[in-house]
Amino acid sequence: MTTPPPLSPLAVRGAVTAALREDLGRVGDITSAATIPADATAEAMLVAREPGVIAGLDIAAATFAALDPEVAFVPACADGDAVDVGQALAEVRGPARAILSAERVALNFLGHLSGVATATRALVDAVAHTSARIVDTRKTTPGLRAFEKYAVLCGGGANHRFGLDDAILIKDNHIAVVGGVAAAVHKARAAAGHLVRVEVEVGDLDQLAEAMTAEPDVVMLDNMPPETMREAVALVGRRALVEASGNVTLSTVAAIAETGVDVISSGWITHSAPALDLALDIEVSAGRT
Repeated sequence: MTTPPPLSPLAVRGAVTAALREDLGRVGDITSAATIPADATAEAMLVAREPGVIAGLDIAAATFAALDPEVAFVPACADGDAVDVGQALAEVRGPARAILSAERVALNFLGHLSGVATATRALVDAVAHTSARIVDTRKTTPGLRAFEKYAVLCGGGANHRFGLDDAILIKDNHIAVVGGVAAAVHKARAAAGHLVRVEVEVGDLDQLAEAMTAEPDVVMLDNMPPETMREAVALVGRRALVEASGNVTLSTVAAIAETGVDVISSGWITHSAPALDLALDIEVSAGRT
């Protein structure tokens, strides 16, 4: 698997700051302030409580560092690694108050993104005997799209468009307003820059045949049964990339891939993947001033 490019430090800083502000509220962690001496230090291990694929270690590290730069975060694995139950992910050591105050936010980021990576890897493994690629969608958590799409890369998937501004995707509602599939594609092609791809969603073979007269770059087969998808792939005949979407689950994805489609898009991997169960096991050190 290709290592994904690192997340933007500016994006990480902004997300971490917002999450910590939400959790610490107006006066900070009153529990830790009331019970933990200011000079107490601690050592802790981030561990996996279930098997999965890790994503978000840099965000977790940034969360601890945001509360105190003296907190050391030493990874024991890398984003994209598969881990087993009980496996150490990172060592965290330093001022105890900062570690305890950052714990939940760090685990929220790391658990959620690792869940996305784990769900993605499951689909990727299920279609490994084909040439189909698993990609994400725009069905992401508001404010976390870049992170969730990064997690998809960590899981071995690929990214669809990041937003409405980086590719043209003509959906059923666009077609309904314009009045026809081919007309919508022609309009998009006339308006698009030379580097902008045009994709169109179709719901049946008749729509697909009409769409192909306008020469789209990509066609999306929406909620078609596998036998119809196979006919659609043959109809396109390599004149465009073929994407399958709708009803993509672990139980259906292999049959979808075996129809010959190039890309399978899944909203589930970002909007419904369960968080990976992770924990911070902490031991307070004896060293205090």
